[in-house]
Amino acid sequence: MTRLLKLRSQRWLANDDFRSFNHRSRFMQMGYDRGDWDGKPIVAIMNSWSEFNPCHMHFRQRVDDVKRGVLQMGGFPLEMPTLSLNDAIVKPSALLYRNMMAMEVEEMIRCYPVDAVVLMGGCDKTTPAMLLGAISADLPTIFLPAGPMLRGNSQGQTLGSGSDAFKFWDERRAGRITETQWEGIVSGIARGPGTCMTMGTASTMTGIAEALGMALPGASSIPAVDAGHQRMSTQAGRRIVQMVHDDLRPSAILTRDAFLNAIVVAMAMGCSTNAIIHVIALARRAGLKDVGLDDFDRISRDVPVIANIRPNGDSRYLMEDFYYAGGLPALMTRLTRHLRLDAMTVSGQSLGRNIEDAKVHDDDVIRTPERPVYREGSLAVLRGNLAPGGCVIKPGAMSEKFLRHRGPAMVFDDYPSLKKMIDDPEADVTEDHVIILRNAGPKGGPGMPEWGMIPLPLKLVRQGVRDMLRISDARMSGTSYGACVLHVAPEAYVGGTLALARTGDMVAVDVPSRTIHLDVDESELARRRARWSPPPARYARGYGRMFIEHILQADDGCDMDFLLTQAGESAGEPDIF
Repeated sequence: MTRLLKLRSQRWLANDDFRSFNHRSRFMQMGYDRGDWDGKPIVAIMNSWSEFNPCHMHFRQRVDDVKRGVLQMGGFPLEMPTLSLNDAIVKPSALLYRNMMAMEVEEMIRCYPVDAVVLMGGCDKTTPAMLLGAISADLPTIFLPAGPMLRGNSQGQTLGSGSDAFKFWDERRAGRITETQWEGIVSGIARGPGTCMTMGTASTMTGIAEALGMALPGASSIPAVDAGHQRMSTQAGRRIVQMVHDDLRPSAILTRDAFLNAIVVAMAMGCSTNAIIHVIALARRAGLKDVGLDDFDRISRDVPVIANIRPNGDSRYLMEDFYYAGGLPALMTRLTRHLRLDAMTVSGQSLGRNIEDAKVHDDDVIRTPERPVYREGSLAVLRGNLAPGGCVIKPGAMSEKFLRHRGPAMVFDDYPSLKKMIDDPEADVTEDHVIILRNAGPKGGPGMPEWGMIPLPLKLVRQGVRDMLRISDARMSGTSYGACVLHVAPEAYVGGTLALARTGDMVAVDVPSRTIHLDVDESELARRRARWSPPPARYARGYGRMFIEHILQADDGCDMDFLLTQAGESAGEPDIF
């Protein structure tokens, strides 16, 4: 040990009083004795393993790797289960439960004798949820990413989760693939543990966790089944004990510079649109009110996409290829002029030190800024009368013909009515129409379901159309693509302009100019607003009601209003005396 530690856990276990007697006796009830905890940091390993979560199914074994590292460094590891949110399965939206998981993580850290935390997550919402809770608790913390799964395969064809699911679903709707081919895709697109192997929300957010300095260098790129993932897990266990000795907490790492680094890396990765919501929420939890949409758009104009991975890049390349090419540290070596290299990380070293020996091993998978996949960053933020609070689009993953587009709106108040039109082979729709889905935002969804990649109408699919402009206050999967305008703020449910649009209104989107406009006179919008009333609430009780009453809009990160505090600020440490 580098210094005599005054451990938080000793408040529970080290005193000669009845409370400590009771705590010690319960530890001994589990088969432990004083030698296990006396003078040792207690490390909570917060494990989001679940039999409902295929992304984390290897965590049952990985927790033992983490424990090995903690024990090697003289710590006392104890596993603690958490909520497990699988984006593909949880309904209506995993974002609805992100804040519930965040509250659970924060409160479990606070109420138990914990000196430090290893967070085991990776599936889309688990990364931001766990980090949100840990930021607010502000004990030494390392995030351990689940890692991407191996590439998909069916009948000799490489498949990418999410992206190819959407693509081949349209081909099936158009009658261009057989039932046998479809079943091969269903069984071959996800072949083992780990998160989506495209640059979806999972790989985006684990990459952001690393860029923020909250994961070990290179941790986010290692495939889930690679032996390197086991070694990284043990390294995390060893490192977290040293972080207790160094008293290195999230509040010392998560500065504005750290968040700007994360946004730079996100843009260059070809990140998911969901990154905006989560990064803003994390920044607000860290007490940084000056990180927002404008940072994303400014950095996007300056930092190109250089990770050549689906859904932005070449269909041949997936996260496995990104790892072999050098992973995130290698990508960051090509962004050094944009990065704040002196930012601190959980390694105890600066970001610059972490990446100084990294090398790019494949110049086509990790491009140079001079030969990018897309000349600007992954996302663009649009503003105008239809989205005064902003909205987001992914220009590198859409047809260029829709970067500037004006067309008549087709407006839908709910998903069932939208689906009815989509499945109608005789629908009165053309590729010039602008489909609008509303009441699918933070409160209206609730939880912003991933309905924003609105399926193309069957009539157009059969004509060979593969993109058109779609607008909603919903989100879309990070593995999605297409001309989809998302996260419209304020949402329709609270009376945003989206609530006032009508079928036939002309809508104009200009991505290079960053504008979105509903071509309706202000006087007419005022008349419509006077007649508008909000839809009925979808939840009358429980967590759903609490969510609707307290959730913030997308441009504020969709956190709960009562959870916005400085890092480490809470109602207070538990009174254990």
